[in-house]
Amino acid sequence: MHSIPLSFPGASGARLSARLDLPPSGEPRACVLLAHCFTCSKNLNALVNIARALNGEGLAVLRFDFTGLGESEGEFAETNFSTAVADVVAAAEFLARRGMAPALLVGHSLGGAAALVAAGRIPSLRAVATLCAPYDPWLATGFLGESRERIEADGAATVHIGGRPFVVKRQLLDDLRGTRIDEALAQLELPLLVLHSAEDRVVAMEHAMKIFQGARGSRSFVALDGADHLLSDRRDARYAGQTIATWASRHLPELPHPKLEELPDAGEVLTVTGASGFRTAISAGRHVFIADEPVAVGGADAGPTPYDYLMAGLGACTGMTLKMYAERKGWPLEEVSVRMRHGKVHALDEARCASGQACVDHVRRELILEGPLTPEQRERLREIADRCPVHRTMTAGAEIETALVEG
Repeated sequence: MHSIPLSFPGASGARLSARLDLPPSGEPRACVLLAHCFTCSKNLNALVNIARALNGEGLAVLRFDFTGLGESEGEFAETNFSTAVADVVAAAEFLARRGMAPALLVGHSLGGAAALVAAGRIPSLRAVATLCAPYDPWLATGFLGESRERIEADGAATVHIGGRPFVVKRQLLDDLRGTRIDEALAQLELPLLVLHSAEDRVVAMEHAMKIFQGARGSRSFVALDGADHLLSDRRDARYAGQTIATWASRHLPELPHPKLEELPDAGEVLTVTGASGFRTAISAGRHVFIADEPVAVGGADAGPTPYDYLMAGLGACTGMTLKMYAERKGWPLEEVSVRMRHGKVHALDEARCASGQACVDHVRRELILEGPLTPEQRERLREIADRCPVHRTMTAGAEIETALVEG
């Protein structure tokens, strides 16, 4: 799993800490937004294992910490169920701005209840799934124990949940008391998957049945036999993630690759950049891969950058050229590794500086030659590296003709 640390402004303006988990292929079929349970964090083992299972099915996953929790900024005391719903919407908007609007929303425990309420405010969604979610969010106050009465009477109290101190104000109780999941379910027009366990000792199975019965659209139910509320067993979490991915597959969009009949012939390359973001599908003959830009410049880091591919082309051509030369000579070259670095450097010659070209592209190429080669053979191979076709194209320059054609 390739996990990218991110942050984005939550509903209150506080920076929320997040992780974008990408599938092994680097090209996600769709993006999933994952909301965690009350006072937990994005690093809950269950969420990490669910994300890995979803990644294995070709889905990208964004998991984040709500305001005041985990590594996110803000004060937990100033949050409530409504702010959690708003944070879910803010996370979806963050993904949409980067060309990865979520198609699937998954919520665990109270995060599942928040997902049901937030779903109507996220236009890109195709489906929603809940894990061990309460029908009545007021159930979450059970974590407060005897402190609940003190909060009601004094307006606030410090409580310890999971070994950590939290300041809880009465406004949180008031907000939970006034939340109506039945109204959100009545307005939900998306396919819904409800996952729950009869062995859940925190949220009883009856909550799952009420959610299932309250939904008006397409709905499915899966029993997580033997699982506890936090899906502590990795096998339970992985099973839940795989089940969600399989169920959602019929509702998610197709891969953004060009269609097979549109792929170019040998010797041609086709690239397709979508309407949002920078993610680009690339086809070279029958080979399909992806390019993107880093998160720092507005991309989603779903694949190498164009310059990464340029360096990869030079490195690959260098290695192939050296292998061909060594084979013709009968030299014992066993393996070639090429490490590439590209950057801009200040021009040293006066002619370029005078013309206004103060910086030029600089590529450092490091060769690692494996095999019982003599010093003379190694030096000769270093010289041959400068003669590879891609090297010659880059140093000699290429005439590029650009034409507009019908799509």
